[in-house]
Amino acid sequence: MGQTEQQEDDYGYNLFPERNSGKFQKRSIAESLFTFNHKCQVMLQFAMETSPYAKLLLGAMKSSGCAVYKDRHFSCEDCDGTVSGGFDATSSQIVLCQNNIHQQSHMNRVVTHELIHAFDHCRAHVDWFNNFKHLACSEIRAANLSGDCSFHNEVSRFNFGLKKHHQECVRGRALRSILAVRKVSREEAEKVVDEVFDTCFNDHAPFGRIPHDKKDAKFANRDFENRDRYYANL
Repeated sequence: MGQTEQQEDDYGYNLFPERNSGKFQKRSIAESLFTFNHKCQVMLQFAMETSPYAKLLLGAMKSSGCAVYKDRHFSCEDCDGTVSGGFDATSSQIVLCQNNIHQQSHMNRVVTHELIHAFDHCRAHVDWFNNFKHLACSEIRAANLSGDCSFHNEVSRFNFGLKKHHQECVRGRALRSILAVRKVSREEAEKVVDEVFDTCFNDHAPFGRIPHDKKDAKFANRDFENRDRYYANL
């Protein structure tokens, strides 16, 4: 990507108008209680307390020295109609699109997807703005590990299993995420995704496996929570 293109790239901030303005709106109590914002906050709290995906990621980040706090690291905001959430590396904050997330299952997936980016930001010191391969790798991991490409979700999208369907779903969703936040050609994005795909697809941290469904995620979370007990008995 040329220098001129980099200067013109807004890194996807145009999709988050409240954040793009540089002015976070302070909502009144009434607005917080009776709007999308209140519903977003309630669903977020429920996801953090009950989703095995989110619980494992929150525990892993705490163990890595990057504890996550609801009021500091999450923000429910109105967004462009094409996105559900985002990770803002400049503020280490997850944006949840309150006008686009209406079901708890959707909230769970978005929280998980963005927490994977936050985990990568914590453990790998990702250069989100200058290293295209770093961005592509995190998008591959988020699509692979968040449940975005679970069988249930793919069937609901009328996408049925061909050979290596999961890999193709991950590749496609990572590609769409990159194109949404970077002003690059599809060919360039595909090239970078292909270059890092195998390595990043096989990086399952902190789950230790691909959690294809909630049951898998529960087992992964159980193993994570019991890891210290295991090592203590060696």
